[in-house]
Amino acid sequence: MAPTAPQVSEDPAAAPPRLTRVAVAGATGYAGQELVRLLARHPAVTLTAAMSSGSTSAPRPLPALKRVWDGAVAPLDVERLAANAEIVFLALPETASAEVGTALLARGVRVIDLSGAFRIRRDADRQRWYPATTALPDGVVYALPERHAAAIRNARLASCPGCYPTAALLALEPLAAAGLLEGAIVVDAKSGISGAGKTPSERTHFSENHGSVAAYAVFSHRHTAEIEQELGTRVTFVPHLVPLDRGILETIYAPLPRGTTATQIAAALEAAYASAPFVRLTGTDLPEIKHVAHTNFCDIGWRVDEAGGRLVLVAVLDNLLKGAAGQAVQNLNLMLGLDERTGLL
Repeated sequence: MAPTAPQVSEDPAAAPPRLTRVAVAGATGYAGQELVRLLARHPAVTLTAAMSSGSTSAPRPLPALKRVWDGAVAPLDVERLAANAEIVFLALPETASAEVGTALLARGVRVIDLSGAFRIRRDADRQRWYPATTALPDGVVYALPERHAAAIRNARLASCPGCYPTAALLALEPLAAAGLLEGAIVVDAKSGISGAGKTPSERTHFSENHGSVAAYAVFSHRHTAEIEQELGTRVTFVPHLVPLDRGILETIYAPLPRGTTATQIAAALEAAYASAPFVRLTGTDLPEIKHVAHTNFCDIGWRVDEAGGRLVLVAVLDNLLKGAAGQAVQNLNLMLGLDERTGLL
């Protein structure tokens, strides 16, 4: 059954519902600006502050959000965040998130973190990929809404999955849970350039990307550890940069146990996402990035070679929304006991 919408009083004399105070740290990045846009129009919250990633930056407006949110992005100030917000979104680099997130928790503020700082549970793996996070605070939940909604509702810190792992895990986890995967899994992923963040580099320069596709971080991408942690198995993950501003497409290859049928694959995915408002199953009609751009949907399609025991899954999402800001707001809705769709449709 789909989640129900928040109840609204029909009594005109009734007091308006209390709005939850929220703030954003890292509001000038791509995901941060998407967060400000979503939260400024969210009916259950009031955006009390939007801050940059540094404490010495000058206040600045966000011209793209004029008349949506007309405030100014202020320098990063943990004490002001704690004083003015009940829930703080962190769209910061992981080193900053590790420090700021821990400080906010100590002040009784709930946190929704978009970085990787708190995603990895095993100390040795976290030391390799996110060394600034020396230990996980109490109350951290790996916040993939479709898989961990009950835990997210009571989380002190919702650690949002990375954009690549979101697509991979939504496609693979129901099949793994049903015992329908066997052997080596390969995730061939392609992402738009905004996935690399706003700080320019040679790799993200227009003239380096236009008209080209490039693989990168083969056997060394930190999202591999995240995918393997949640699946409990080894995965070969190869990301590629494609000349799009936003969007991810993952083609996933997996061998199947002998005798597995296309009907079994479909049944496992349909059972997992029957009540999931932001996962759309397309069956054998394989989805494309243009179907999900500027939305919070993840579309998943598949083809099964029953005779050969092979499965191909295709998962697509918008890396800035379902892969970042939109998923963070979806987690906010769970934490507030709202319909997951609030402010996202």
